Amino acid sequence: MEFKDYYKTLGLERTATEEEVRKAYRKLARQYHPDVSKEPDAQARMRDLNEANDVLRDKEKRAAYDALAERVARGGSAESGGGFQPPPGWDEGFEFHRGPGQGPADQEDFSEFFSSLFGAAQQRQAHHRSQSQPQNLRGEDHHAAIEISIEDTLQGSERQITLRALEIGPDGQPGFVNRTLNVKIPAGVHPGQFIRLAGHGMPGQGGGAAGDLFLEVRLAPHKFYRVDGLDLYMTLPVTPSEAALGAQVQVPTPAGSRVEVTVPPNARSGLKLRLKDRGLPGKPPGHLYLLLDIALPPADTEAAREAYAQLAKAAPLNPRHHLGV
Repeated sequence: MEFKDYYKTLGLERTATEEEVRKAYRKLARQYHPDVSKEPDAQARMRDLNEANDVLRDKEKRAAYDALAERVARGGSAESGGGFQPPPGWDEGFEFHRGPGQGPADQEDFSEFFSSLFGAAQQRQAHHRSQSQPQNLRGEDHHAAIEISIEDTLQGSERQITLRALEIGPDGQPGFVNRTLNVKIPAGVHPGQFIRLAGHGMPGQGGGAAGDLFLEVRLAPHKFYRVDGLDLYMTLPVTPSEAALGAQVQVPTPAGSRVEVTVPPNARSGLKLRLKDRGLPGKPPGHLYLLLDIALPPADTEAAREAYAQLAKAAPLNPRHHLGV
């Protein structure tokens, strides 16, 4: 069995923050997900990514893994002809709260390396807790995703969603059911954050409380705005005369209002104008950036063609001068 470097799997340094772990995983998961990737080893790569993410995003598992990695680096691992074996008692002093099924993928699909570390450790701790605590066990937490609009992040809203969830039926057998829930989306929530619905996870055992449902917030594509962190970008069409002479133009904002923006004289396509604090809410809030795009009137009438001819005479221009022609 080979020792796995989870940081290398995600392309991270060992000092990576939780946010860096999350971003690296999401980027690579989009690249190697078997539903979209054409790579021959996409399924295996996705399993490795899920496994690394499961360990590094969990504080208890990451602390234990880091301690083991340091021990391995000092030559304290049980390396032999049979490969890596975790040293006896390597996990003493660590408690792993998250159980199977709560990571980004079912942990039964993870490698022998993962199972040798956390599978046995969690089984020992679960057995210890079952011997020392009454059997009123809290239900597992569930995770799902919810897609909201940019307007929802600014103003808040309420949404009704339907989820397909695994539940235990009256006959004691698991089965899928559809659940419809009303979700209150608080103003100011960001992509990647979670909305917690208390008591909507798996039922508890022996009178224990039900787990919670955590909804990961994702932003739906918008017809006007492109999201980059807390900043928003919008293409702003202007006429040739507005770009050349300067103008005051009306611009819609994500909050639903309109503001007047000054287009400077001699503006060029691609010029970026900033509306401070008009992006997504935060501390500090993001900005709204306007990218100018000069819209050319069609030369579909005699008057329009004459106007273009007069413009060519009055303001001669060689836009290919930089090409040497």
